[in-house]
Amino acid sequence: MNSKTGHKIKKRTHANDIFITPLKLAKLCIDRHSYIDTDIWLDSCRNNGSFYNQFPNDNKDWCEILDNKDFLSYNKKVDIISQNPPYSMLSKWIDKCIEISRKEIGMLIGIHNLTPKRIETFNNAGFFVKSYIFFKVYQWYGNSCYVIFSKEITKNSIDFNRTIWR
Repeated sequence: MNSKTGHKIKKRTHANDIFITPLKLAKLCIDRHSYIDTDIWLDSCRNNGSFYNQFPNDNKDWCEILDNKDFLSYNKKVDIISQNPPYSMLSKWIDKCIEISRKEIGMLIGIHNLTPKRIETFNNAGFFVKSYIFFKVYQWYGNSCYVIFSKEITKNSIDFNRTIWR
């Protein structure tokens, strides 16, 4: 992506949260989770099913606002959420994930969205950074990462400092 494209994205007036995850990348993300056959999986924003269609069992569910199945209204408990969430609603999305997940939350996000404040939000709810991988997807703005927050560990595998340095 060139700098002209990046400037267009920064100056847009309406969010475009539809970025389809390449199939092989979604599979790479799914395979990073610790799971057992009985775990219930959720793709919170299914779109074409890059994540959902590759979950390792049939004990799964999905949401997709374009199909009138809004994740923010979803009320079932699940074990694992694996997703590429809408960045324009990321804080609300995180709160909902924390509310309904019993085990792990995996999010494909821009690396600039993995902030100390968001990590702390997960930590305060008993989820800690278990795993993360950084990568670049052609024509997506900036670099991305897939981060897994887990209730099965008690310490982050990444450190952060909330001090504002001057």
